[in-house]
Amino acid sequence: MQKTFYILLLSVFFLSAKAQTDTLKQQRFNLHFQQTIITQTHPGFGADYTGDNSLSPFHETATSLTTTLFGGAKLWKGAEAYFNPEMSGGAGFSKTLGVAGFPNGETFRVGSAEPKIYIARAFLTQRFSWGNGVDTVEDDKNQLAGIRSQHYFSITAGKFGMADYFDGNAFSHDPRTQFMNWSLMSNGAWDYPANTRGYVIGAYLDYHQPSWDLRFAFTMITTTANGYIWDGHLGRANSQTLEFEKRYSFSGDRKGAFRILAFNNDAQMGNYRQAIALNPSAPDIESTRAYGHDKFGFAANADQYLTKDFGVFAKVSYNDGRNETWVFTEIDRSLSFGGVLNGTSWNRAKDNIGLAFVANGISQPHRDYLAAGGYGFIIGDGALNYSPELIAELNYKLNAYKNMVYLTPDYQFILHPAYNADRGPVHVFSIRAHIEF
Repeated sequence: MQKTFYILLLSVFFLSAKAQTDTLKQQRFNLHFQQTIITQTHPGFGADYTGDNSLSPFHETATSLTTTLFGGAKLWKGAEAYFNPEMSGGAGFSKTLGVAGFPNGETFRVGSAEPKIYIARAFLTQRFSWGNGVDTVEDDKNQLAGIRSQHYFSITAGKFGMADYFDGNAFSHDPRTQFMNWSLMSNGAWDYPANTRGYVIGAYLDYHQPSWDLRFAFTMITTTANGYIWDGHLGRANSQTLEFEKRYSFSGDRKGAFRILAFNNDAQMGNYRQAIALNPSAPDIESTRAYGHDKFGFAANADQYLTKDFGVFAKVSYNDGRNETWVFTEIDRSLSFGGVLNGTSWNRAKDNIGLAFVANGISQPHRDYLAAGGYGFIIGDGALNYSPELIAELNYKLNAYKNMVYLTPDYQFILHPAYNADRGPVHVFSIRAHIEF
């Protein structure tokens, strides 16, 4: 099966050339490809104790791999279909445990060390347009080139990634090409709906205007935390996400945007306080799981070019933290900010250097649960000397070959991993190879 997959990849070189049409006309179909390999290592670090979900205090090296084909086709007026087979494999440190802001965002798509092929996305979009203003849309992954009205309403249904549409950011959003840390690829406290590979089944609505968008999604949610089986009880297990985005520019080409997002997840979640009450010495969140529990929160994020080559961003997010984290990672409050400088001034216009900082925290019930020896699906050291998890990330993205091959050395400093002042700090060194066409 894997041989068939790679043969299919080779055909992309021939088919993609045929697929490209005049961008002034609607592209009928397209094919794109990406592959990302991330290798990370961390030296040993100090730890007064280690629990079941702790990051190993001994030296570790781990590698992840993802390979994706992006296929798109125009069906009829305003309708487009997209299909993305994907292969992933490898691992993160300590089975992707022990750090809430985990250092490799690609491990969110890795279910096992052995490479597996699956369907990442398969969805249909219908767009209803009006008005005279138009934009030229470039050929891209899951985007057909052509002319698009500046005024439209679209409906998307099928399997997709919530990050495809929500919580975007020009500088901090994609671990394949930007910062690698989980709490930099999305707002950390947004417990966004997804399966173990990061994708979801649902419907997405977008009301688009020239300078703003209003978006809403209603999606399924899994039967267990960090699970892969969808819960068919939609009335009691679902997720709703609403976002407003405003785009603007200063001094002509100094583009910027801000986004405000709210979400609510309903699922068979466990409750931290109930778990402690049932067993104060060894609380188990799974013993309190029941329908009727929810998690709600909000997030805000902004990006702004200060010059044509230098941009900054900031994000802040919060969730109520009463019930267990269900999907993304165990963060109930998060603040991040940073900047990215393109390499024009040193004659490397497609290179960039980025620096970002993150502070993650959890609610008081969540703290008490971990301090009593409880475990979540990402963190749990068997005890807790609480302190916010602090992260810094620095990287240099090198355009190694014709805007198709990029190499990115990366360094992350993690203080108080899993909110525990008795462990760390952790130094993470990474190299990322990314191919796209």
